[in-house]
Amino acid sequence: MQVIPAIDTLDGAVVRLTQGDFDKVSRFSDDPPAIAGGFVEEGATLVHVVDLAAARSGAGVPSLWRSMADAGIPFQAAGGIRNAAHARQALDFGAVRVVTGTTAVWDPIGLAGMVTEAGDRLVAAIDVRDGRAVGRGWTETGRPLEPVLDRVREAGVSLLMVTSVTADGMLLGPDLGLIRSVASRPGVRLIASGGIATLDDVRAVAASGAEAAVIGRALYEGRFTLTEAMAAAR
Repeated sequence: MQVIPAIDTLDGAVVRLTQGDFDKVSRFSDDPPAIAGGFVEEGATLVHVVDLAAARSGAGVPSLWRSMADAGIPFQAAGGIRNAAHARQALDFGAVRVVTGTTAVWDPIGLAGMVTEAGDRLVAAIDVRDGRAVGRGWTETGRPLEPVLDRVREAGVSLLMVTSVTADGMLLGPDLGLIRSVASRPGVRLIASGGIATLDDVRAVAASGAEAAVIGRALYEGRFTLTEAMAAAR
C-alpha cells in the first residue's frame, strides 16, 4: 500500500483542521514546499496537497501548485478544483493528479467533463458522514453514499479517495468498515483517508483493501515517521 503524506495549506502555512473546522486550526510550518520536500526525502512518491482557502471559495491558487512543481514535488492537487478548466490548470502547473470533491458529489455532468480533461489522473474525493457523501466543507446533509459511488464510477472515475468525516483529524483510528465496503466495489481503486493514528492503523488499512492511505496529523504530531509508516504498509 502506498503511503501519501498530506499537506493542508492556508494563508501560505501548513496547517491541520479538526474535522474541517476553520476555527480549529493547528499551524505547523510557513514553508509548504520544504515540508513536502522532507517527505520526498523520506521516500514519499506522492504528496497530497490541499489548498484549504480554495476548497472554501472554489477558486484555486496557481502559485501553490507552481511552488510545488518548482521544488520537484510529485503531488496531487486538491482544493477548489471543481470543473475541467480547474483540473487542466492544476495539471499544467505540475500536478500528477487532481482531486475533486464537491463536483464528485453534486455535479455528475461537471465530473464527466473533468474525466474528459484529466482521464485517469482524476481522483474523486468522497467525504462520508453517517453513511452519506458530503461536500462543501462538510456543512450540508449530503447524499446517500451508494448512489454517489455508482455515479462516480459511471462517469469513468476509478480512483476514489474516501474520508470518514468523524475520523478525520481526531487520531482515533480509521473507519475500517467504510474502507472495506468501498474497496470491495468492482472497479474501484481506493485511497483511504482519515483517523490513522498508529502503525497498527496503517497495517489495518493496508489489510482492508486500500491501494493507498493519506496520513496527516499523525505525522505532524510525531506519532510515527513516514519511513515507519511505509514499512508498516508493506
